[in-house]
Amino acid sequence: MLSVAWPVALLVAVAGAVRFVGLDAVGFNSDEAVYAGTAASLAGDRSLEQFFPVFRAHPVLFQTLVAGVEQTLGADSDWVARAVAAVVGIAAVLVTFALGRRLYGHGAGLIAGLFLAVMPYHVVVSRQVLLDGLMTLFVTVALSCIVRYAESGRAAWMFAAGSAMGLAFLAKETAVVVLGGLFAFFALTPWVTVRLRHVVAGLVPFAVLAAVHPLSQALAGKATAGSNYLVYQLFRPENHPMTFYASVVPWAVGILVLAAAIVGLVWLRRESTWRERLLLCWAGFPIVFFTIWPVRGYQYLLPIAPVVAVLAGRTVSRLVTLRALQGRRRAARAAVIAVATILAVSLAIPTAQQISPSSTGSFLAGTGGVPGGREAGQWVAEEVPANAHLLTIGPSMANILQYYGHRKVYGLSVSPNPEVRNPTYTPVRNPDRALRRGELQYLVWDSYSAGRSPSFSAKLRSLVDKYNGVPVYSGIVGSGTKEPVIVIYAVWPDP
Repeated sequence: MLSVAWPVALLVAVAGAVRFVGLDAVGFNSDEAVYAGTAASLAGDRSLEQFFPVFRAHPVLFQTLVAGVEQTLGADSDWVARAVAAVVGIAAVLVTFALGRRLYGHGAGLIAGLFLAVMPYHVVVSRQVLLDGLMTLFVTVALSCIVRYAESGRAAWMFAAGSAMGLAFLAKETAVVVLGGLFAFFALTPWVTVRLRHVVAGLVPFAVLAAVHPLSQALAGKATAGSNYLVYQLFRPENHPMTFYASVVPWAVGILVLAAAIVGLVWLRRESTWRERLLLCWAGFPIVFFTIWPVRGYQYLLPIAPVVAVLAGRTVSRLVTLRALQGRRRAARAAVIAVATILAVSLAIPTAQQISPSSTGSFLAGTGGVPGGREAGQWVAEEVPANAHLLTIGPSMANILQYYGHRKVYGLSVSPNPEVRNPTYTPVRNPDRALRRGELQYLVWDSYSAGRSPSFSAKLRSLVDKYNGVPVYSGIVGSGTKEPVIVIYAVWPDP
């Protein structure tokens, strides 16, 4: 028992170290502010409820979990909210270990758990107040249940898989995409028998749990919130090219680890069973779907990370079967440990770089917090009158300032056209008129939004000049630069 316990304890220690170190060194990004604000609203914070209503877009399982922890601890800090996400991430490492052990043995499971523990993709996302970490945990639990079903044919495992998928849906509704991979697996693997009553046993708990989200919205009189957001997601313009995931995700999961997974599929192809087909379908369908889908977010493919880790763990653990190592038990074990260590270090180095507070002002949505945002919001809370309104370049910085500043903030780039606008945001249809009438008292420029929307950045700067903007706050990040990343201007209309 001890021989099993200490490696697992080491996995937890490593996963915890990279997820908790400097956890709140940088303030929330836009999505984090929204989800933390929703959690605060669920916990009864009236000052934030006006900006972050409970029924906004996504299901609220993760936000409810955060709210419950905050109420239990009597604290609602950035660290507490992110700590919930970090603990969920550690749990996903343990589930990945169990999945790898079930499929390919104890050694493969430990290596898979180690890879996920230090994988940049999973570490970075599971250090943030995002929905994808909890969704990935339940999706991986569902995959483990499907493995058990394929092995035993027992309906209880299909019921458990459906329940886990229902919880994954309540974490984030995009979890439903992996069901396409499950359908493909059963369709392409006729020797794994699935009975109709077993399918029903899985669909019933999934449907019951998934129905909680729309039913709760309907009972609260907010049914249009979810439907409006769905329409927006279906018809919103493309936000990244189709090559986005191909250029980002391989580096995030680790080039060497991804290569190990692929090499193993080729090297051990004669030993392939339904196990590899299940893993490939489970990961492949979301990759294809989100590559084609016009809305592409950095963290959307997080559920494939455990699959890549397991396949890479399988490859490394099978090095003991190499002809050169046969009959040399110690040498074989040393080779496995050496290769696993090299791959883990190849993951740990970029992970350490990414979790370090950035001082460059560069930002990709979903990759971390926004340097300077928390400090600017805290200044707003202390110095800006309670009835004042602010205008930022875009809604991302608006969310951050609303969360920390408790003031109403609008985004200049929010379209007045409801067909292409996120329904949760309110547009400023005529900024000039709003400024002339004194309805907006502060303009906010930030380097993150300016880099993504240079035209709206130029428009905001022109408004600053036109309405006599005076800088009252400049946020400088790091000690190596004097260029502010956030500037807040007080404006006055011409007399």
